[in-house]
Amino acid sequence: MINKFTFLFLFAILLSSSLFAQFSHIDQDDQPSVDVHFNGFGFMDNREYSAFIDRSRTYSGTRTTLDFGLNLDSLNHFIVGANALHEFGAIPFFGNVAPVAYYHYESARWTFNVGEFPREGLLTQYPRSMLNDTLLYYRPNVEGLLTSLHTQYGYETIWIDWVSRQTNTEREEFLFGDEGTYIPNPEGPFYLSHYFLLLHDAGAAILTPNDHIYDNGAAQIRAGLDFSHKTVFDSLKFDAGAMMGLERERGVDGFKKPMGFVASAYLSYHKFAFYDEFYAGQGVDLVYGDAFYQKPMYNRLDIIYTPFLFKNIKGQFILSLHQSPGFLGDSQQAFRLTYDIGRKKLAKFKTDN
Repeated sequence: MINKFTFLFLFAILLSSSLFAQFSHIDQDDQPSVDVHFNGFGFMDNREYSAFIDRSRTYSGTRTTLDFGLNLDSLNHFIVGANALHEFGAIPFFGNVAPVAYYHYESARWTFNVGEFPREGLLTQYPRSMLNDTLLYYRPNVEGLLTSLHTQYGYETIWIDWVSRQTNTEREEFLFGDEGTYIPNPEGPFYLSHYFLLLHDAGAAILTPNDHIYDNGAAQIRAGLDFSHKTVFDSLKFDAGAMMGLERERGVDGFKKPMGFVASAYLSYHKFAFYDEFYAGQGVDLVYGDAFYQKPMYNRLDIIYTPFLFKNIKGQFILSLHQSPGFLGDSQQAFRLTYDIGRKKLAKFKTDN
């Protein structure tokens, strides 16, 4: 097993190599500028779970993000701001304010972030079995590094997210992973996707008796067909594959590798959409994954209605039906409103030649 320092070293080499390959393409005529970006979402998410009583609750509130960007040129950007959460009825008003501060590089093929940056649009492709949807409510930022390569044949993303810094009392925890999609024929429907993540959970600096290092993760591989915009439906996608858990308490046992079958289907037509997810196999217990995948069989059907969709605003009602052994009536009712004004340029600066 690669230790964490070897992984970080290899990760840094890959990131710096990808950037070095692109620096020569900077347009020297680009002028530095400053811009502002405002976005957020409101959510009301009621969960009626008999299978998990402690998770049967209502999540509600708003998240708002305001940040300012210093654009050195068309490729290099520094972004600073804050992402604040208010849960309805909570005191103080902002229960959590997450700093946004990162360097962002983006070209036609490469994306690179380092710092505290939003996970939305970068890691939200992960299945909910591996990264659950409440992360967007309570941990919207990645704190670490990410790089992604995009081509006509798909994309590949590797990342590391530091969850907890080690102190005398706090544990050292970080997530790292890799995910991507390969499209052998850009004009065809067939694709292959893979997802991997692992949580490294080490003890505090002052060890406690019988404490151990934990590894908790999973991997998936899926084959799918995407007929979006090729039928009467706006979107039509199917995929299926396998999932394997990776669970270990070092010094106590080796890796446990529970396995199962995963499949999903997505269909949308105008304002309506249906998304179904299915799992059958051994229960997989992921710290940041959806708890329903601890069951030997699980099916989730999302019925989605989008009453309004404008350039910068989208509102959705979602009814989710959850079926697991002995609990066929669990459900979830949610409304989400997202808004994003985009990046607006405030000023340009002239540079001395």
